[in-house]
Amino acid sequence: MSETIQIIIGIILLVGVYIFTQAVVGWRIRRTSKGILRDLDYKKAFDPATAIELPYAKRNIFKIGLRDFRPKAVQALVQAEVVGMTAAGKYYLKKRLDELKL
Repeated sequence: MSETIQIIIGIILLVGVYIFTQAVVGWRIRRTSKGILRDLDYKKAFDPATAIELPYAKRNIFKIGLRDFRPKAVQALVQAEVVGMTAAGKYYLKKRLDELKL
């Protein structure tokens, strides 16, 4: 096999691995988001008056172990306007779980 073909195959494999890892990260964030939404629904945080603090909403740099996707999932939910955030840093559901298409 020529060197050019080996380089092309290597680049294709590298791009494939990158796309696969991004898909896995997206899947993990979606799965984590569902858990956060269930948590907010269970604690009945439906408006700013009943908003709750989420201890996992901020990244902890001293935590050692597997990667924690919860801070990124909370941020994505706030940006998608599914979850609201008060000025005090508490979170609540803007839409009920039965209204969302999970």
